Amino acid sequence: MTNESHVRVANPPPKPLMIWDGECHFCKRWIERWREITAGEVDYVAYQEAADQFPEIPVEQFKRAVALIEPDGKTFFAAEAVYRSLRYRSSRKWLSHSYDRVPGFAAISELGYKFIADHRKLGSAVTRLLWGKDVRPPTYFWARRWFLRVLGLIYLIAFVSLWVQVDGLVGSDGISPVNQFLPAVREQIGRQAYSLLPTLCWFITSNAFLHLLCGGGVFLSLLLIAGIVPVVSLIALFVFYLSLTIAGQTFLSFQWDILLLETGFLSIFFAPWQLWPKRGREPPVSRAALFLLKVLLFKLMVMSGVVKLTSGDDSWGWLDHSFHWSALTALDYHYWSQPLPTIFAWWADKSPEWFKHFSVAFCLTVEIIVPLFIWAPRRPRLIAAGLIVFLQIAIAVTGNYCFFNLLTVALCLLLIDDASINRKYAAVIDRRYSYRLSTYGAIAVIVVTLPINAWLIFTAFKPDAPWPRPLAAVYGRLEAFRIANGYGLFRVMTKDRREIVVEGSSDGIDWLPYEFKWKPVDVMRAPGWCAPHQPRLDWQMWFAALGTPQQNPWFGGLIIRLLQGSADVSRLLAYNPFPDQPPRYIRASFYRYRFTTREEHRRSGAWWKRQELGEYLPAVSLDQLRQGRGFAARRLSDTRSTV
Repeated sequence: MTNESHVRVANPPPKPLMIWDGECHFCKRWIERWREITAGEVDYVAYQEAADQFPEIPVEQFKRAVALIEPDGKTFFAAEAVYRSLRYRSSRKWLSHSYDRVPGFAAISELGYKFIADHRKLGSAVTRLLWGKDVRPPTYFWARRWFLRVLGLIYLIAFVSLWVQVDGLVGSDGISPVNQFLPAVREQIGRQAYSLLPTLCWFITSNAFLHLLCGGGVFLSLLLIAGIVPVVSLIALFVFYLSLTIAGQTFLSFQWDILLLETGFLSIFFAPWQLWPKRGREPPVSRAALFLLKVLLFKLMVMSGVVKLTSGDDSWGWLDHSFHWSALTALDYHYWSQPLPTIFAWWADKSPEWFKHFSVAFCLTVEIIVPLFIWAPRRPRLIAAGLIVFLQIAIAVTGNYCFFNLLTVALCLLLIDDASINRKYAAVIDRRYSYRLSTYGAIAVIVVTLPINAWLIFTAFKPDAPWPRPLAAVYGRLEAFRIANGYGLFRVMTKDRREIVVEGSSDGIDWLPYEFKWKPVDVMRAPGWCAPHQPRLDWQMWFAALGTPQQNPWFGGLIIRLLQGSADVSRLLAYNPFPDQPPRYIRASFYRYRFTTREEHRRSGAWWKRQELGEYLPAVSLDQLRQGRGFAARRLSDTRSTV
């Protein structure tokens, strides 16, 4: 449905001129948006001021619809005028092309325009509801500045947290020495090892080099926080943390580690090319890079929610392919069964049953429905950001998930545009090669990763769906670099809590327990709060309790180091009962732990109650391991097979 005819005026303007109804409140707002989109290429004037200049056009026509008069005198009205004006903005030319060439596009556009023109008060009300007072294209200078600062802070936390543990975890005298791991992998699979495990540690595997990577990461993080050479800092931070993630093996295999790497990689294209902060002279924000980071937040949230419903675990409320309120029992278990609960988890566990069910439903809503509004106009987008942040705070209060919640909150900052906080920034037009390189790089990443991310999200809905072969081949090459990942915490709720208590003895008769810094051992010790620091050994002990020693090859390394009296490993513990001389024997027992009830806590002061289940690892000595080598050999063999 196009205009009946195109009017040609006798006195055309020197540049394209959009004429609109100056008394229309709806028009006033949207003309401001169009004025910014066309960036000075089109002039705008109310018909009340310009109607006399163009007698060929009836005033009633001006009242009905906007008009675009081009320098050749040709005039267009309504939706066609709007799309024609966008021809003067290179990034929007496709809309004008669609109007002219795509069947049905013009008719639908004109019908939509006529409906809005006939219901301007309704349109104005909807505009206020969705956008507020300002409908101009949003800018994100404030969001970029603070997102990069918080990302620098998160990198700082991650490097410092690992730095104080790295010797005991993967140092030469640690649980899983990287100087043994990498040569073993290379011996087994040859030169392919370098592409499968991209790490700078291929060059040097010493403790000093691990410290150099951690210390270098701290320095680079501070540079990023200060806004000094942000692009260079982000590239180096990604390389350093990826190197440590590979070297860290199972101890750095958590979802927040890969989330930090993916976020850090995409931020390389989002950061401004500058040596140091320049207020008032900031280069424009890359829309392509912003889109990539929003896709990451959307993927993270949606996958985390959907996998809960497709896992087959009825505690998330999904029974027989339908939702059941009475089945929302995940939080009946979560507070006490999660890896490292806080003391607030103990209190949350005592909340009413209806509130736990409501909390599960709220969590699923925020993870599955709310992310759709990431792409909505300002007000729904800000509400979505607020709900996601609220959920992350609630999770952080009741559980120690290191920097995961902070990183998710940082991504939510990207939903806050400048107008929403009454900030006004003017970008410096940047046509330098460096800026174009970032933009083109972000577009290239979109082309390569968007199909992969789309399929990852699809697999959350259809876990058994086979990957298309070409896509699987591309994903296989990218997977080692952790720049396109799938997510989904607590897909299946753990409904039991088993803890491993490691004990040592000098004579095989009297046994003394090793105390871990954060995981439950002493039932009288209240759950602690260690986030954003992650005690990685404590976390791995929770996973080890879900399987056997053979399924957790690193556990053998822990036992060997305790029998050897490794000082590096001992520093990972809260208390070593054998400070002067290592024990002759080590054993591990299985216990079932649960939070105490209010009455039990009031009576005994205990936060936990436990029940012995039996043996996890029989008593072993260093001599036995040296003679048989079976346990240690299996540990190395299993380590190689996990590559």
